[in-house]
Amino acid sequence: MDIDTPDRNEVDVLADLWVALARGQQEHGSHLAAESNRTPIRESITQHLVTGGLLVARADDAVHRTEFDRVTDVIGFVMFSAQSGRYEETTAAGLIENLYVVPDHRGDGIGSSLLVAAEESLHEQGIETITLDVMTNNAGAQQFYEHHGYTAHRITMAKHETDIHSKDE
Repeated sequence: MDIDTPDRNEVDVLADLWVALARGQQEHGSHLAAESNRTPIRESITQHLVTGGLLVARADDAVHRTEFDRVTDVIGFVMFSAQSGRYEETTAAGLIENLYVVPDHRGDGIGSSLLVAAEESLHEQGIETITLDVMTNNAGAQQFYEHHGYTAHRITMAKHETDIHSKDE
């Protein structure tokens, strides 16, 4: 397995993999639509490719088909960036935005290799703190990131509209 920068002609393959990621996250309570976000994620992938915030894992000797029937040797990817907001921060912060490994290759250390490569790239940019989001119902992802030294830092709370009572009740 090799970790490297994808080619520009792999944007559609990476969009396919991101759609699979988004579908999988729906099983953990994500409200993020999958296929209908293909155009914006293609744009984001292209932007990350240009800025150096995108790495892929390639299979040594195997290819597979995405669910959209594209043949590729890409078996995982990570998107990351330095954070820049409108407020000054006390530390230089980076963000792991997406990390995905195709199901047949999970448990082989590919996610760990992608994460470490992204962390190293961010560190080279002067990043001191890295954040990421994990669905509260995704215990496997939480354990994976905890194993890599991540701890809970902030909690996002949500209230579904069906839980809001009308004034007439």
